[in-house]
Amino acid sequence: MPQITIPQLGPSPDSPFPDPARLEHPDGLLAWGGDLSPTRLIGAYRNGIFPWFDDATEILWWSPEPRAVLIPGGWHLPKRLKRTLRQARYAVTLDQDFEGVIDGCAKSRSKQSADESKTDQGEDDNASQGADASTWITPDMRRAYIELHQMGIAHSIEIHSLDGDLIGGLYGVALGQIFFAESKFHRARDASKIALAMLMRLLEMHGFLIADCQLWNPHLETLGVRLLSGEQFRHVLRAGIEPGSISSAWPTEMPEDALKRW
Repeated sequence: MPQITIPQLGPSPDSPFPDPARLEHPDGLLAWGGDLSPTRLIGAYRNGIFPWFDDATEILWWSPEPRAVLIPGGWHLPKRLKRTLRQARYAVTLDQDFEGVIDGCAKSRSKQSADESKTDQGEDDNASQGADASTWITPDMRRAYIELHQMGIAHSIEIHSLDGDLIGGLYGVALGQIFFAESKFHRARDASKIALAMLMRLLEMHGFLIADCQLWNPHLETLGVRLLSGEQFRHVLRAGIEPGSISSAWPTEMPEDALKRW
């Protein structure tokens, strides 16, 4: 097998990424280096590229193929989850506790590794590479996504108990009509699944084209995940993200209709 050379990004935050269409690495590793500035991250997401690394490595940038996506209006809601949603023993908010959600995602995997008797059997709470969130949500990553949130680009869905405790949620990046899911967590049974169901309802209501889930996993399979070729995925990105714009169709509050008719 010929040796693959992974290019280093240029020092400027707006220096170009390598073309994902010419990807050589079998797992989707595209480049290394650079920084986590908003300019760099937005440029990455526009091209279907995301960072994933740990404290022991340089920043690594990925664009795996095929790409796992969920289609708003075309995903599968399992019957047991539908019953849970109809019981409505929870409250849902948008962008009210982004830091709480990203911290919940960062802690969920480290706790799971210490206690394999999870409260939510069979659910993968991390979109990015199936990674250990306690590793890949580094302090630098945390700061970078909080900055994107403050800019109105990164968003969270929070699931609360009826007592007001944060029991689950998810976060990701919204550009145009594309939502790039990053990670989710739960502290109570089905809480992260409720967050994902709410996400898909919101995306359908507001005209999003896809939720990018990055890589296939068994949990996504039960929800009707689609696998797109790199060419197909990039075509959807071009259709869904207006050149030069960072705006999105993400709502400012949870519509009441989103909580009904499950």
